[in-house]
Amino acid sequence: MAARKKNMDFETALAELEGLIEQLESGDLTLDASLKAFEQGVKLTRECQLQLADAEQKVSKLVAEQGELKLTDFDQNEAAP
Repeated sequence: MAARKKNMDFETALAELEGLIEQLESGDLTLDASLKAFEQGVKLTRECQLQLADAEQKVSKLVAEQGELKLTDFDQNEAAP
């Protein structure tokens, strides 16, 4: 499987996606322009999803515990001390 090229950072992709959504919701675009905006939105959504999945994997961390390395998954329900 070929390595994926990261075109833009998450925040930039999300901001562009939000702009496309606003354009689509305005109803001012032609049908052709709406389809192109939708297609670009799908691409941006997929890129954001991939970047979020990558970030989730990075959040899974190795913790040294009694001389052994233990893989600990990020838990959103854990309260910070």
